[in-house]
Amino acid sequence: MTVPAPLPLDHEVAGVAARLSGLLLSRETVNSVLDLIVTLAGTSLPRAAGAGVTLLAEDGTPATTAASGAGVHEADERQYAFGEGPCLTALAEGAPVRIDDTATDRRWPRWCAAAAEAGLHSVLTVPLLTGDGCLGAVKVYAAAPSAFGPSDEHALTTLATKAEALVAQARVYDRAGDSSEEFKRVLRERDTVTMARGFLMAREALSEQAAAERLLSLARTEGRTPADTAVGILSASSEPQEPRR
Repeated sequence: MTVPAPLPLDHEVAGVAARLSGLLLSRETVNSVLDLIVTLAGTSLPRAAGAGVTLLAEDGTPATTAASGAGVHEADERQYAFGEGPCLTALAEGAPVRIDDTATDRRWPRWCAAAAEAGLHSVLTVPLLTGDGCLGAVKVYAAAPSAFGPSDEHALTTLATKAEALVAQARVYDRAGDSSEEFKRVLRERDTVTMARGFLMAREALSEQAAAERLLSLARTEGRTPADTAVGILSASSEPQEPRR
C-alpha cells in the first residue's frame, strides 16, 4: 500500500512565510524575489528535478522569468511555442494542474510527448493569483512518474499563496525604478507606516483601525507626518527595553 507523503509541517510553512515577508520588507528586486521562490519550491518538494516561475506581461504574453536550470526553460518554451501545456492551462483557469506521467497524459499531446522525450514525466503547476487577476505561475518538474501527490500540491499552493503578494509588490518597486523619486518615496513611506501600525497592534493589542488612529494621533501631537512618526516608533522598538519593576 502506498503511504501518502505527509502534509507540510506548520513550522515549515511558517518558515517560508517569514522568509518571504522579510524579503518583502527589504524591497528586493523582482529577480531576487523570483529566484527565492524557485529555490523554495525546489527545497519544499525534494522530488522535484527543476522549478521555475512564469510571469505574464501586460499584454498577457507568458515568459519564464526564473528557473533552476536549462531543462525548465526548454520545457516552458515548448509550451509557449505549441500553445498548450499544464502551465498555460493553470494560467488560463487560475487553478493548479498536475500531470502524473507525460507519457500517458492525453490533455496536451504535443507538449507531453516532447516532455516525456526530454525525460520529464511529472509536472505540478500552481497559479499566482491576486485581486487583480493572475500574475503567473510557479511549477516543478520531476523525472519519475507520479512524483507529486496531493500533499505536494498543498505545499506548492501554500508557497504560491505566500508569494503572490510578494511578486506583485516586487513588480511595483521594479516599475518604480523608471518613475520619479517622489513616487518611490511615497512607496517607502507607505511600507514604514504599515510596519509601524503592525507594531502598535502587537504592542498595545489594538485593532488595525485603532492602530491607524493611534498613529495619526501621535503624529498630530508631535507635529510630524505619519511617516516620520512611524520611523520614530520603529526606531524605538529596536532599542533595548528597561526591565519592568
